[in-house]
Amino acid sequence: MTATQRSTADVSEKQARQTAEAARESEWRKPSFGKELFLGRFRLDLIDPPPELDSTAEADEFLAKLDAYLRTEVDGEQIERDARIPDEVFHGLAKLGAFGMKIDKQYGGLGLSNLHYCKALTMIGSVNAATAALLSAHQSIGVPQPLKLFGTEAQKKAFLPRLAGGEVSAFLLTEPDVGSDPARLGTVAEPVEGGFRLNGVKLWATNGTLATLLVVMARVPEKGITAFVVEGDSEGITVERRNAFLGLRGLENSVTRFHDVFVPEGNVIGGLGKGLRIALTTLNTGRLSLPAMCVGAGKRSLAIAREWAGERVQWGRPVGEHEAVAKKIAFIAATTYAMESTLDLCCLIADDHRNDIRIEAALIKLFASEMACRIADELIQIRGGRGYETADSLRARGERPAEAEQILRDLRINRIFEGSTEIMHLLIAREAVDAHLSVAGDIIDPEVGLGGKARAGARAGAFYARWLPTLAVGRGQNPSGYGDFGPLAAHLRYVERASRKVARSTFYAMSRWQGRLERKQGFLGRIVDIGAELFAMSAVCVRAHAERAHRPEGLQLADLFCRQARLRAEALFAALWDNTDALDVKAARRVLGGGYAFLEEGVIAPPDDAAWVAAWQPGAATVDDVRRRIPPPTT
Repeated sequence: MTATQRSTADVSEKQARQTAEAARESEWRKPSFGKELFLGRFRLDLIDPPPELDSTAEADEFLAKLDAYLRTEVDGEQIERDARIPDEVFHGLAKLGAFGMKIDKQYGGLGLSNLHYCKALTMIGSVNAATAALLSAHQSIGVPQPLKLFGTEAQKKAFLPRLAGGEVSAFLLTEPDVGSDPARLGTVAEPVEGGFRLNGVKLWATNGTLATLLVVMARVPEKGITAFVVEGDSEGITVERRNAFLGLRGLENSVTRFHDVFVPEGNVIGGLGKGLRIALTTLNTGRLSLPAMCVGAGKRSLAIAREWAGERVQWGRPVGEHEAVAKKIAFIAATTYAMESTLDLCCLIADDHRNDIRIEAALIKLFASEMACRIADELIQIRGGRGYETADSLRARGERPAEAEQILRDLRINRIFEGSTEIMHLLIAREAVDAHLSVAGDIIDPEVGLGGKARAGARAGAFYARWLPTLAVGRGQNPSGYGDFGPLAAHLRYVERASRKVARSTFYAMSRWQGRLERKQGFLGRIVDIGAELFAMSAVCVRAHAERAHRPEGLQLADLFCRQARLRAEALFAALWDNTDALDVKAARRVLGGGYAFLEEGVIAPPDDAAWVAAWQPGAATVDDVRRRIPPPTT
């Protein structure tokens, strides 16, 4: 083990928390619907009416051209078979401007809104999810977005036109032994004359085999984690392998080694030690790209389910008329409507710039990634054996090649990408209790002295004296509340009441567990999931109400989704206090200690003595470089 590996392996739990806490945005300069929701304040005025975009003619023209190109020139099934996006597709997308959708026009991009960018990803993902992931990783977390938010004018002029023209970018944070715990980051950027010398190994770099420009997170001694723009063909960079996955077979994802790679001083993004904050801020809107692909999968799943269940006859009736299947179809339709409504609302809020988007973007990422997987699973069940069969196999038998099993495989990573469900629960929960910690945090901090605790107690007393009475009664208890929403008013009244109940439950939990609350991840996860359901209910009501004149059927879908969501929310409320969390933790400890090893008897495991996590060693690469470069078009 190297000195760097030893130092990062020795990071304590406290140090890890401090690193994460130092990186988060601690101030709220703009209002936030999500923040207020968790505080028991249902600020419908922040999202209704939803913000409007300026002229969309250019964006609509681009989407029309993209639609035509995808229908005629991109063979998603061939990409799946070959596990490779053809060079010609890169050329075609570059010609359309798809690599510069989020790059401002002054740097050669299209300057699309978040809404139209996500519409484009939804469309691309419906043809091939790996191609959508390529463009998402390139623009949402790759070089363009960090430079847009934190780059200098010189950096923007130097790099953004190249990326808008079709060069590919990647984001490199994860390492073989570092995932969501950046305090243990082992890649080091050592200051040298004129810049830095970069050494380390990065894992799971989406676009890593293709990228000519990289955002690399590395630790600068005495300064902290720093973001760099690195030329992908710099001397000392080796793409050691392309990784293969359950789904997204066309994804170009790498293990990349840096050995004494020189990075100019001018390639630091946002300042020394600002890397983790840059990464988290970039993800505030970057996370919206994943729900876009979930929406596309939901739409495609609904079409397959509708057509199949209407044609397939069993027991004398189309299978869609049997209640067991009808319930699944209704869930797919209502949830797809909710995912799209919530994503569109998040995009509009992000484009409007008047509200803080961090909680809302995290909620839609969490909600859509979980619900889309359930949709795909239900689709396979509706299709039966054909749902488990590949599209190629179906075609070979003369049947329509519906790609249900591929949809499920491609979607599964979204519950892990850019913050796993478990990490999203903790991230959102931290923001949800921020108001409490800001006034009462010192009370439960063991390092704060008696004087500090006394002052914190005074602040907390004043805050709760004002806040707690607001949780007793609200507009949701007025039978005529939100009456202008017509048939949806009852659902908004429920959201208002449930919002106050969430806030009361959170306060009670803090009073009961105090500093131990952070370890009550089951409780916190349920609080966040309730918030996600309430946010989605709010979004569908706002959308259906706004579109009621030209799309009255939206009222039916909104009502259906809200009824389904209320049942889920009520189950989560009940489970806050009636659950097996403590028993589960004890059982897990026994499992980890070998207490239930007898359960593993009677099966044959493959012989393999390799490490679960491969340790990397500094130095030059000892394997061949497997990078891929897209040649220029021949005409």
